[in-house]
Amino acid sequence: MEDGRVCQWTVIRSVLAILQWWGFNVTVIIMNKWIFQKMDFKYPLSVSCIHFISSAIGAYLVIKVLKLKPLITVDPEDRWRRIFPMSFIFCINIVLGNVSLRYIPVSFMQTIKSFTPATTVILQWLIWKKYFDWRIWASLIPIVGGILLTSITELSFNMFGFCAALFGCLATSTKTILAESLLHGYKFDSINTVYYMAPFATMILAVPALLLEGSGVVEWISTCPSLFTSLFIIFGSGVLAFCLNFSIFYVIHSTTAVTFNVAGNLKVAVAVTCSWLIFRNPISLMNAVGCAITLVGCTFYGYVRHMLSHQTPGTPRTPRTPRGKMELIPLINDKLDDKV
Repeated sequence: MEDGRVCQWTVIRSVLAILQWWGFNVTVIIMNKWIFQKMDFKYPLSVSCIHFISSAIGAYLVIKVLKLKPLITVDPEDRWRRIFPMSFIFCINIVLGNVSLRYIPVSFMQTIKSFTPATTVILQWLIWKKYFDWRIWASLIPIVGGILLTSITELSFNMFGFCAALFGCLATSTKTILAESLLHGYKFDSINTVYYMAPFATMILAVPALLLEGSGVVEWISTCPSLFTSLFIIFGSGVLAFCLNFSIFYVIHSTTAVTFNVAGNLKVAVAVTCSWLIFRNPISLMNAVGCAITLVGCTFYGYVRHMLSHQTPGTPRTPRTPRGKMELIPLINDKLDDKV
């Protein structure tokens, strides 16, 4: 009886964790699109900078003040030699995501973002000469096919936004791959990752945002009819962006890898549906089919990876990437590869 109650509570906790993760993720995406489209605040660098500042403050409060998470200590030398390059890629990844949101619909942007597993595998194969099981390659076929179908049939296609989203996938893949080599020895969760990287990302982005968008932001402030409400929404999106990272930490510790993978792909479907209900961007039938094929492919890819990683001893497995003279320990939980 007691075991049944524990099992029931575990299921309820997993469902609640997934729902709050979906809620924060979809809300941040919708708010960012609303800022660019409805509020006419067309400054993605400034929005990204606000997100980094909010995340840095939030991570400091969680770790140092509230002490909800223990701080993972990093050597001062490693902060510049290892974390700073990762922060640069982290910054580019977030900026490209916000840039793409300015020019293309949420549905198209989220579908392209699902291309990340394919770019990760291709980069590791081309640059790091890593061997992959044929089932991994087979699982990428529906992802690539779905992206192509979605791009060809997208009614609100914008080349600049498309390229920004695509390069964002490459940045995400690069961040995941380099984490294994640049930051070996540290096993971060999402909160400690933000704690160390957000301040560096703010420092990297502050000057370009000021030079490229400063005058435009000042002009927007002087002409905005409802300034207080607009600023509340902009800074509120930054607070929710940090809450999203915290929710990822919670959902990882409440679900299995398979559940996380399926929930992540269903999250894309929820985001696409909500964005269509709010912004009413035109979506053709073939465009929706392409999006669905991509999400099914991502789910299948996650299942194949999970299956290969849990093969019994003695079963032929995919060889590991050669790592030189010393064994490297991945920085980020595998379930966070393209979710943060």
